[in-house]
Amino acid sequence: MRYIITLLLLLLVVLGVWTFIGYEPWLLGPGPDNYHWWWPPEISTFGEKIDFLFRLISVMILVAFVLTGGLLVWFVYKYSAPREDKGVFSHGNHKLEMIWTAVPAALLVLIAFAQMGTWADIKFAGATKDKPVHAEIYASQFDWRFRYPGPDKEFGTVDDFETAWELVVPADEDLVFHLRSQDVLHSFFVPHLRVKQDAVPGMTIPIWFNVDSEQFIAAFEGHEDKTFDIICAELCGWGHYKMSGRVRVLPHSTSNEDYVGSYEEWVDQQVERHFSNDAPLD
Repeated sequence: MRYIITLLLLLLVVLGVWTFIGYEPWLLGPGPDNYHWWWPPEISTFGEKIDFLFRLISVMILVAFVLTGGLLVWFVYKYSAPREDKGVFSHGNHKLEMIWTAVPAALLVLIAFAQMGTWADIKFAGATKDKPVHAEIYASQFDWRFRYPGPDKEFGTVDDFETAWELVVPADEDLVFHLRSQDVLHSFFVPHLRVKQDAVPGMTIPIWFNVDSEQFIAAFEGHEDKTFDIICAELCGWGHYKMSGRVRVLPHSTSNEDYVGSYEEWVDQQVERHFSNDAPLD
């Protein structure tokens, strides 16, 4: 029994490392194109900073898992053997306790300092200060709605319009959004942009991102569908599973072969669709 338990624990450690390094065979379906470290290709200007932190913390977790799992296997194997001597009572080892307290503390301090610049760029109020709001994002059970200021670039005027499910944004521009929830707690998550922010009832939360056009074109080269997912990352009710949306990226004012139309043309089309008596209903 001693050897069986030791073997099972060793297999658990090996399986954990295997699923970390070679995760694709464990997916329920075929792996998506261009995914790396469980992420789709990043296309925002701060995406690489997020990926660096994710890789750093993941490697720390892997090393800690192997060390603690290996020690567990060794201790089970060594100290489960039959012994004839009497047990020795111990009140602990202060040196070991200091080590296993100091090392995790040092790693947490390392993570804290490593993420400070990225956190400040993305989350601090200064990142969105004095920048116009591109759109307002409304989360509700179980859909996403987006309100745009129209051609005059001002909210609260007659040319404001809304879209459902699809967020359309121009490339190569710092875009600020106001995120709101109309009922319960939601979470606005766009994996390609490395953007994730809770939507809290009663609060207006600013978020921002900038789609890098070169990274976007490289990521979706050869793809007919150049839109990507919006996900609700917070369990928000029975219909949480279907609360998804799409992001579509367009050049700001000029068209090229890598895009279909431009953002300004899309705004004009939406205004005509919403306010013209002659516009088609679909």
